[in-house]
Amino acid sequence: RIGVSCLLWRSVGLCPGPRQRPAALGLALLLGLLLLLAAAVSRHWAAPPRISQRDERYLARAEELSATDTEDSSLNYGVVVDCGSSGSRVFVYFWPPHNGNPHDLLDIKQMRDRSSRPVVKKIKPGISVTAAAPEQATPYLRPLLRFAAAHVPARKHKETPLYILCTAGMRLLPEWQQAAILDDLVRNVPLEFDFLFSKSHAEVISGKQEGVYAWIGINFVLGRFDHEDEEDAVVTIALGDQGKSLVRKRTVGILDMGGASLQIAYEVPDSGAISSPQQEEAAKSLLAEFNLGCDVQHTGHIYRVYVNTFLGFGGNFARQRYEEHVLNQTYEHNRLHSQQTGLSPKMPFLDPCLPVGLEDTVVRGGQTLYMRGQGGWQACAKLLQPLLAGSNGSHASLVGTYKAPIDFSNSEFYGFSEFFYCTEDVLRLGGQYSAPTFTSAAQEFCSQRWEVLIQRFRGGLYSAHADQHRLKYQCFKSAWMYQVLHEGFQFPLDYPSLRTAQLVYDREVQWTLGAILYKTRFLPLRDLRQESIRQAQTSWLRLSFVYNHYLFFACILVVVLAIVLYLLRLRRIHRRQLRLAQHTLLWLDKVVVPLGQGSVP
Repeated sequence: RIGVSCLLWRSVGLCPGPRQRPAALGLALLLGLLLLLAAAVSRHWAAPPRISQRDERYLARAEELSATDTEDSSLNYGVVVDCGSSGSRVFVYFWPPHNGNPHDLLDIKQMRDRSSRPVVKKIKPGISVTAAAPEQATPYLRPLLRFAAAHVPARKHKETPLYILCTAGMRLLPEWQQAAILDDLVRNVPLEFDFLFSKSHAEVISGKQEGVYAWIGINFVLGRFDHEDEEDAVVTIALGDQGKSLVRKRTVGILDMGGASLQIAYEVPDSGAISSPQQEEAAKSLLAEFNLGCDVQHTGHIYRVYVNTFLGFGGNFARQRYEEHVLNQTYEHNRLHSQQTGLSPKMPFLDPCLPVGLEDTVVRGGQTLYMRGQGGWQACAKLLQPLLAGSNGSHASLVGTYKAPIDFSNSEFYGFSEFFYCTEDVLRLGGQYSAPTFTSAAQEFCSQRWEVLIQRFRGGLYSAHADQHRLKYQCFKSAWMYQVLHEGFQFPLDYPSLRTAQLVYDREVQWTLGAILYKTRFLPLRDLRQESIRQAQTSWLRLSFVYNHYLFFACILVVVLAIVLYLLRLRRIHRRQLRLAQHTLLWLDKVVVPLGQGSVP
């Protein structure tokens, strides 16, 4: 082939002759191998194909269900004590070393014991019982701290941060009692335990802080702080007043309705226009702006979150307010019209918020109101609408309170607690929320007679978590949830991005996870400094051929090719010498020998 191709080039002297062809073939082979090697090296140095963030989260979730390897000396630990109103709980978390990317957060997970159960312990009652004797605060928490100390490896105690965060129960105490309890903890806990604990690690947090921590925890578990994953929806965030913006992954808002209160928290990409000084003042108290990143110079993890808590708007408290409202309205109506409605079982007040035929009694301040269920869901929802404005100024108004704007075309919410119970326990509609489907199912339930509902309950048609109390007030609570969502918070009826849930990825997410994420946000700086020092010390090694196996094999190939070419060269020299020797012999035979014959007489 070389001979044929060289016909065109022989005239200009670029084609090797017959003697140079083996060397040319070797050189071509060498160049081909070098090209293949260059391609392999480029693939090696190029960004390797990485598993998507979504798949990584699935794998991480599976790992989270296994026991924590306490023998791994590289793991770090953290302890958070939640001092609530009815009791206190301790949570133990752990995380591996930071990956070195300043844009990533710590990968914090809840610790699991050898039986793969979450490391958590609860005691009752709440820490507020020590208000009269603050010196009992440390003995009160001692069982929780001993529990945590037993699970965290002893060699890690001195570098394990401990946070004692008190919520609603402590907020009800006078400030001097709060300070006395916290002082006792700061003074005596370090005497008994080696955890990393200081005065700033013990505090009474506000409802706003608690809501922010809950928002952080939910979004962290959902992976909404992993901005490199491009599979999820994005949102444009306005940064400060300089007109700068940032496009990153969209976070989720949370709706949480308990028995006594209602809470909402969501990110506000743009603060929007403030129409009045009153709104500006309200926005200052309801908006929280913070940086979750380890470097304050990086804006990738700056979040502006609206958080508001509405006392008296929980499911159970709303029912009490409703009963008081109905009782007062009925007595006033009877007085004006000289009627006896609700004053006896024979003439009960027909309550549209109770199942058909169910009888109930309301007693308030010596007044008694007899009720009988009428099962009218739409009428019930209409009666509940005035309650959104509070009652007699004693409760915040859900209608008139400042709420940061929500972009319903590009947002997502999760509903917890009563939002999940209302949709799942009886109606079995938990998960993706659809207002028309929910309304139809709620109306069908409310229209059934109480006897039919009890029969269905005993037949196991409802969730295992449902009880007769849930059956009794399901009609009311479903109507209340609907009013809060669509009239109070103005969610459109066709809003497609609300999901009701009790667990996130099969686990309960506590606000304490968000708390430790926020409290330890600067810890990656330590790992980043250590990594930069290590990289500076070993940078020359990375340039060496020995530490790159591709280049190492390239050297071996070059040496082998050189040896082969050298052997081929020796072979050609040997053949040339043989040919010269043969020519010499022939010359001797033809020339020397005849001359010798001529000298013989």
